[in-house]
Amino acid sequence: MTEASSPLALVVLAAGKGTRMKSDLHKVLHPIAGRPMLMHLLASADALEPARKVVVVGAGREQLAAALGDSAELAVQDPQLGTGHAVQQAEGALAGFAGDVLILYGDVPFVTSTTMRAMLERLHGADNPAVVVLAFEPENALQYGRVIAEAGVVTKMVEHKDASEAERACRLCNSGLMAVRGGELFNLLARVGNDNAQGEYYLTDIVNVANGDGRVCAVVVTGDPDEVAGINSRAELAEAEGRWQKKRRLQAMADGASLVAPETVWFAWDTKLGRDVTVEQNVIFGPGVTVADNVVIHAFCHIEGAWLESGVSVGPFARLRPGAVLEEKARVGNFVEVKNAVLHAGAKANHLTYLGDADVGAGANIGAGTITCNYDGYFKYRTVIGERAFIGSNSALIAPVKIGADAIVAAGSAVSRDVADGELRLVRAEQLVKPGWADRFHDAMKRKKAERK
Repeated sequence: MTEASSPLALVVLAAGKGTRMKSDLHKVLHPIAGRPMLMHLLASADALEPARKVVVVGAGREQLAAALGDSAELAVQDPQLGTGHAVQQAEGALAGFAGDVLILYGDVPFVTSTTMRAMLERLHGADNPAVVVLAFEPENALQYGRVIAEAGVVTKMVEHKDASEAERACRLCNSGLMAVRGGELFNLLARVGNDNAQGEYYLTDIVNVANGDGRVCAVVVTGDPDEVAGINSRAELAEAEGRWQKKRRLQAMADGASLVAPETVWFAWDTKLGRDVTVEQNVIFGPGVTVADNVVIHAFCHIEGAWLESGVSVGPFARLRPGAVLEEKARVGNFVEVKNAVLHAGAKANHLTYLGDADVGAGANIGAGTITCNYDGYFKYRTVIGERAFIGSNSALIAPVKIGADAIVAAGSAVSRDVADGELRLVRAEQLVKPGWADRFHDAMKRKKAERK
């Protein structure tokens, strides 16, 4: 609901072909910080508790249908005759809706809920505006459409291609986002023509139609042009990722984390860091990571879908995959990979280890070169390691298998049967000793080599 308690509907335009992306993936599904740009936008809009959400689609509609599920209704624009025509395709989905409508763009992902709320509040201003336009002032106005306004009231909207030199000199640019009352939107759109340089039905023309009726149209100006930056190419996608990461790094440090080389740390959209966390160089967080207080993440780690409790140490050169849980003061060292496994309090795997589909008891020690053999080509199986168990280096634990508490698995063992509590399990071929054999071998080979000269 809006501040004025009027029901809210979203109309999100996502029918563009995205040809500049040169991708089989729909443009608005390209990720920033591990999340599709469209989902960034909808997450911000959801803070306003919209009653309805309509996404206008064209090419690639099947991908959007799969991504959105039943969270939004789809309206199809085919053929594509401009932004005004695109919004008209939502008329059926919004039949009878008399609340507020926010018109957004799927490739403009970082508009904040604060800005959206400001637009809606202005729509309910004392002068009863018919349309509220979101504008911005970029350093270079380029090819943006212009908003001609006086004292916050829009006198004219004009696309760059149709603007005069005097109008192009205006620095107030149109973001494309608008707020309109549902009871008026489609009446205004029905009166928009296509007599312009593109031969299209421009959404911006509803402002000129409303002005012709003697209605007030208002402008809200965002102070952050990056908030309304559209993404149409791979280069712009990379720039948006860079801006997002920079802000997130600053936020992490402001919240009490230490980033040794901030520019080399990459966060996902939902990364959570506690206080007094230290993150060294070249660490990448994928989605679904929560890090508690007093954790150290050493250089060159990749962490995704993991939960790290207080006092944990990770890396360097470690990989934590989805389902990895490191409880208090657990340690994972260099070249260790953990997947769908729990290391309970104080457990450690300091180097060269793979722990997949495993449960490692508190205080257990996993030696270098140990692997849990969790997959037979068809099914995954689990390994359970008891408290304080010691797994010797270069051991293979062939799941499903259970290692008891305080048990010892000797180095180089391949364990396929359960090990009882306190038991030593040694699985090796008997060593064969031949005294003097190596000396005789060397002597023979040296003679052979000399004879060939």
